[in-house]
Amino acid sequence: MTSRNFVALKTIWIKECTRFLRIWVQTLVPPAITMSLYFVIFGSLIGKRIGDMGGFTYMEFIVPGLIMMSIITSSYANVSSSFFSAKFQRNIEELLVAPVPTWVVILGFVGGGVARAMLIGVIVISVSTFFVDLQIHNFLVIVITLILTSTLFATAGLINGIYAKSFDDISVIPTFVLTPLTYLGGVFYSLTLLPEFWQIVSKANPIVYMVNGFRFGFLGVSDVNYMMSLALLIGFNFALFLVAYRLLKKGVGTRS
Repeated sequence: MTSRNFVALKTIWIKECTRFLRIWVQTLVPPAITMSLYFVIFGSLIGKRIGDMGGFTYMEFIVPGLIMMSIITSSYANVSSSFFSAKFQRNIEELLVAPVPTWVVILGFVGGGVARAMLIGVIVISVSTFFVDLQIHNFLVIVITLILTSTLFATAGLINGIYAKSFDDISVIPTFVLTPLTYLGGVFYSLTLLPEFWQIVSKANPIVYMVNGFRFGFLGVSDVNYMMSLALLIGFNFALFLVAYRLLKKGVGTRS
């Protein structure tokens, strides 16, 4: 990487971080409040009635999934809204005319989404310590899964921002795709509780692998092979990066 590209990457990344930190009450506080409600309702109240989940309390079982849920939504929302805002305000043209490689633009926006997701992840983990004694089975798996997942959904958010023609278009995917897939991704239950047919169907949901990979890092248990989870994350990241690169290179959604 040349010094010019490094300066461009750092500038875009700092701009993206400054954007969500400037309105931290809207970007960082809501996930902490939402997850606290999940901990109280699903963990403390309902969890006592559910009982043991594979040798762990229900609260211990759902914490990794809840953390992952906040990471997915925050990384996606940050980049999709930021990139579309740049299009809407027409300051994306400054990047288009600048001698900045396409991959630098992608990494800058995605890096901002990852930074927000990591920060929210730390906040939610800190909040969870008030409700449960967290265990860490494999710290490296936790970090790798967190980074790969936040990068994946930040890139997906960028693609959404590229195609979006109005602010309403930004909320379509999170509402009708991400939310159902997340709730059906094993956040609140183990796949072993499902009939065999629905276990097979559930394994077609990519979020199942992310949640279970993250859960393995904390508890050492998973409904799927955690190595498969990491492999799928790497593959999806590579594929979405190529899609985003091609779209920006062709000027889809950015050049009229």
